[in-house]
Amino acid sequence: MVPLTVMVVAWIVFRILGVAGGMAVVDSWTEALRFALATMFVFTAASHFIPRTRNDLVRMVPPGLPVPGLLIAATGVLELAGAIGLLLSGVVRIAAYGLIALLVAMFPANVHAARMQLPIAGQPAMPLITRLPLQFFWIGALWWVAHDAL
Repeated sequence: MVPLTVMVVAWIVFRILGVAGGMAVVDSWTEALRFALATMFVFTAASHFIPRTRNDLVRMVPPGLPVPGLLIAATGVLELAGAIGLLLSGVVRIAAYGLIALLVAMFPANVHAARMQLPIAGQPAMPLITRLPLQFFWIGALWWVAHDAL
């Protein structure tokens, strides 16, 4: 739930900055969401490299997939690249679609973590009944940003 909190707080802050005139680029809810999603994906990308969470993420990789540590590093880099792409008006659509694909590709790791009740940063993995709607929410938010992109 921490990534959701990061995204929602960032969304509100960016929207307030847009309304107050402090940041003209976030002059709509969609633009504020674009920046909030970028903030969230920077946050989640960082977790792929921080020792406290990295080992938990490596354990989330379903058995049978090769080189879990490399997969976690690669997905972290892709999340960071997607976050940067969301901030660049010329590639927002590509970045949003890429992040949607990444969320879909990484979902089996969330299923594995929930079924095995693996801890993530000292907290139990999110139950699938919560995680699946959250995945759909993020996919919908990225879709909205992609379709409203310049």
